[in-house]
Amino acid sequence: MIEQMCLPESFMTIVEQTYQPLSKIIIDKASSRGSAGPLFVNINGAQGTGKSTLTAFLKRIIESETGARVAELSIDDFYLTRTERKQLSDDVHPLFITRGVPGTHDVDLIERVMQALCHGKACSIPRFDKAADDRHHETGWSACDEAIDFILFEGWCNSSPVQSEEELVEPVNELEANEDDEGIWRRYANQQLKQYHDRVFDHADLSIMLNAGEFERIYEWRSLQEEKLRQSSGDTEHVMDEDQLKRFIQHYERISRHTLCQLPQRADVVLPIAEDHSITGIIQKDV
Repeated sequence: MIEQMCLPESFMTIVEQTYQPLSKIIIDKASSRGSAGPLFVNINGAQGTGKSTLTAFLKRIIESETGARVAELSIDDFYLTRTERKQLSDDVHPLFITRGVPGTHDVDLIERVMQALCHGKACSIPRFDKAADDRHHETGWSACDEAIDFILFEGWCNSSPVQSEEELVEPVNELEANEDDEGIWRRYANQQLKQYHDRVFDHADLSIMLNAGEFERIYEWRSLQEEKLRQSSGDTEHVMDEDQLKRFIQHYERISRHTLCQLPQRADVVLPIAEDHSITGIIQKDV
């Protein structure tokens, strides 16, 4: 799997020291609760923290060690279609044309898929094409035709804490100051995040956080991702330049900063990440 994902051989250390022990925590949690349906694991990680890689390895390890069936989902695949976001940008605020913040996901669809998985019913899991900035046609969705034992649901804002009205008053960056001076966009996104908690996140049996520590690292890591994509693909049309990336990341800044401040005290398991991308430990509450 390390070779398939083009990871260095040294990555095996992360697998042995972090991914395998974390898999055991998840498996033990499922065993301790008995037969109450699939274990729902919510995984939070800002851009560039490696949450997709973590989730993929957890799925493989859990399936290998238990023979269980594991569903792997990303909140990114539940983005509204571009047409729906265009309508949202017309009805609520122009900034909602850009995917990312709560309100730009189809929470009804998330809820339907989660309920189907939790009740052992067949369902299709959507897929989103980021290059086209639109959802794949249903013929390209992933079918889940059998009952599963674990749900691994990862996303950048999964379990991110909701802010108070007072915390929403002052803009956190140029984007909010110049394009959301009345706070309409950020208040609506915050209201939607509350809905995400009520309908999805708060139903999780276990919450995990990949903790980047500082927001500035998120920008650096995402910038590195863009540069690697530019060098490997030669694609300049879909790769953001420095100004585009700065603007894009500002859409995520408010929630990311608040999450880095608040979620480490609330998550069941926290994985601190050093500046060199290494995971430095596993901080576990009594779960």
